[in-house]
Amino acid sequence: MSDSAEPHYHGHRQRLRERFRRAGAAGLDDHEMVELLLFAAIPRRDVKPLAKSLVERFAGYAGLLSATRSELARVEGLGDVAIDTLLAVREAAVRLARVEAMASPVLSGWQKLIDYCRADMARARTEHFRLLFLDRRNRLIHDEVHQAGTVDHAPVYPREVAKRCLELSATAVILVHNHPSGDPAPSRADIDVTRDIAKALAAIGVVVHDHLVIGRTGHASFKSLGLL
Repeated sequence: MSDSAEPHYHGHRQRLRERFRRAGAAGLDDHEMVELLLFAAIPRRDVKPLAKSLVERFAGYAGLLSATRSELARVEGLGDVAIDTLLAVREAAVRLARVEAMASPVLSGWQKLIDYCRADMARARTEHFRLLFLDRRNRLIHDEVHQAGTVDHAPVYPREVAKRCLELSATAVILVHNHPSGDPAPSRADIDVTRDIAKALAAIGVVVHDHLVIGRTGHASFKSLGLL
């Protein structure tokens, strides 16, 4: 092959792009979607073997996009530009879900709220306790990760939650935390802290609409389970 000959993978890239344009994402396997992301980040290499390796290593496309920077940095052949690309795609998905959740009163767009929480928290490696603050019309006015903890615990203090509600003039709140184990079933500790928070907020006139537990296999709602 002469120096000016086109590398063999260029034809593959063009064919894959054409399939994507013609059939959309539904017509592509997980590793092919990853290839599309890597094309611009790694322009001078056949990325098909790397894409297949990434999908296998992180148990699928969703698992890959939920990987942390440090986890991705341990993959041989994956440089900073490619890592930035993968992380940016995940952040774009989370931001889109957040915009959808904020577009209408939270209680009338409940599934969009759950979709947002799952996009951001379902595959987190450590436990995070999130607070969603609402105004009198049940619109989301602020969203924050109140505490980040270990693989099975994130400390939460009712008086600190109450303080944040007062600072933000919130009249209602939704509690959300994830279970890195994947199982969203509430623990005894989850139930106890929820009741303590609800009691503390009731004293200042703030309603706890629900407490959602997010896992990889789904979610649990304290309200639906009769725990709130």
